[in-house]
Amino acid sequence: MEHEKGKAVSVLRSTARRSVLKAGAALAGSAALGLPGMVMAQGDKIRIGHLTPETGFLGVLGKYAVMGVQLARDEINASGGVMGRQLDVISEDSVNPQVASTKAQRMIERDKVAVLMGEINSASALTISQVAERYHTLFMCTGARSDVLRGKDCNRYTFYVDIPVTVMVNAVGLALVRDNLVKGKKIYSLTADYLFGHDLSKAAKKFFAANGGIQIGDELVATDVTDFSPYLMKIRQAQPDLVATNLAGNQVTNFVKQYAEFGLPYPVVGFNLNTADAWAAGEGNLSGIWPTVWHQDLKTPGSEAFVANFTKRYGKPPENHAWVEYVTLKMLAQAMNATKSTDTEKLIAYFESGAKFDILKAREGYFRSWDHQLMQEAYPFTVKPKGQSKNKYDFLQFGEAVPASNQPLEMMAPTKAESACKM
Repeated sequence: MEHEKGKAVSVLRSTARRSVLKAGAALAGSAALGLPGMVMAQGDKIRIGHLTPETGFLGVLGKYAVMGVQLARDEINASGGVMGRQLDVISEDSVNPQVASTKAQRMIERDKVAVLMGEINSASALTISQVAERYHTLFMCTGARSDVLRGKDCNRYTFYVDIPVTVMVNAVGLALVRDNLVKGKKIYSLTADYLFGHDLSKAAKKFFAANGGIQIGDELVATDVTDFSPYLMKIRQAQPDLVATNLAGNQVTNFVKQYAEFGLPYPVVGFNLNTADAWAAGEGNLSGIWPTVWHQDLKTPGSEAFVANFTKRYGKPPENHAWVEYVTLKMLAQAMNATKSTDTEKLIAYFESGAKFDILKAREGYFRSWDHQLMQEAYPFTVKPKGQSKNKYDFLQFGEAVPASNQPLEMMAPTKAESACKM
């Protein structure tokens, strides 16, 4: 009797084992065929490789970039994802150009990202762009502003979201000309000693020369400099009519604070200032006219919703690098949904098609097909009169958008004839 029971149990076990093996084979076959509803397909996320400086002189800006892209990711995923798939954004500190290149390559090879995005440092953006070209992978360059990236170093796999230095210089320069602060004026400049600073200085000098300004000095400043007293002594000795800064990151913050402490009487103009750096400088230290690509006081429904959601989540308003990462991921989602694909070639074709994007401004943006630059409005800003600010984030006074609503968006950007970009 026990022998018969044993045989029965053995048969049942053998039958069950064969059923499990058949089920497993069927599941594997279905997954290979891409049939819907299978567990493996449901877990297939779209990976985005996000690189931005989270340490160093641009670290404060990079932290805002991470917050912006995380908010966009969560909103997209909560609304059903992209083509029914969730987005998985892998954010890492780009550190420096060499590390940025290595991490970009690893994200493509090991993490199998569909797209690379991010970066504020122009030198690091260049090395990431070179990796993207080598691996035929799309790179959405968000915060790097060097004209060179869009010029001789452009490639068909890289698109540029932030405004380039020429637009920044023109945005402020037009206000300076209006206020008679260029023609016949002696100008002393300070320039960040790396790719972006050199590029910015070149554009600024070109503008001053074209409008009758007289350049009497231009000091290169290492990116790790925190004590500006030697430069301030030189400015005092030179007695310029105008001080122009081509600095970046916390260089700007340190400079404007120390400039205020020195009590120098010469007006300051800056061709690069992010709102986080302005907030760090503080009311009472900042003066002059500066450019920005976006600000939290824009009165559009999309911008107001973004500011409200960001502030609710992080306890402070978004800075322009939070905005640029946020809208970039939203543009990527639009492109993927429109093409029903993550294929690089299809995405490039879509971005080159002149497709319009809601970038939370009064006017929609679009990419130029020949240099992949996003065309959009920019804004000059200065400082509110003392006593008018509501809090430490509210002392900046923003001007009207440039170009004006009746002017083409490409008015202030380098033209194709002026550009060295050849794709």
